[in-house]
Amino acid sequence: MATSKRPYLLRAINEWILDNLMTPHILVDTVADDVVVPKQYIENGRIVLNISPNAVKDLVIGNDLLLCSARFGGKPCNISVPIRNVLAIYAKENGMGIVFPEEEAEPGPDPAINRLEKAPKLKLVK
Repeated sequence: MATSKRPYLLRAINEWILDNLMTPHILVDTVADDVVVPKQYIENGRIVLNISPNAVKDLVIGNDLLLCSARFGGKPCNISVPIRNVLAIYAKENGMGIVFPEEEAEPGPDPAINRLEKAPKLKLVK
């Protein structure tokens, strides 16, 4: 099964934003139980997080989780966001970035694999 494109696109767009001296922000769907963000900053089930190096420490955008530590109202907070809950990444300065569908379909099986499974089998005849 193919992996999701989302973490790869997040890393690439984040790098592009930083290379162009802009500020990366992510929009997060906070409805899931495994999203760890400061609850007092959630509005309508969403939160916008500045993930620039000036705003967070130890940012890791893995294939399954986005992790970092940040300060909110002067208080340290560990952030943990499943990649599937990141709805968008964009530059604060011009809004350029990418918006992901809220429910990304699971990648289906590779059609080539299905064809191979149905292909005739060869036998060695002596």
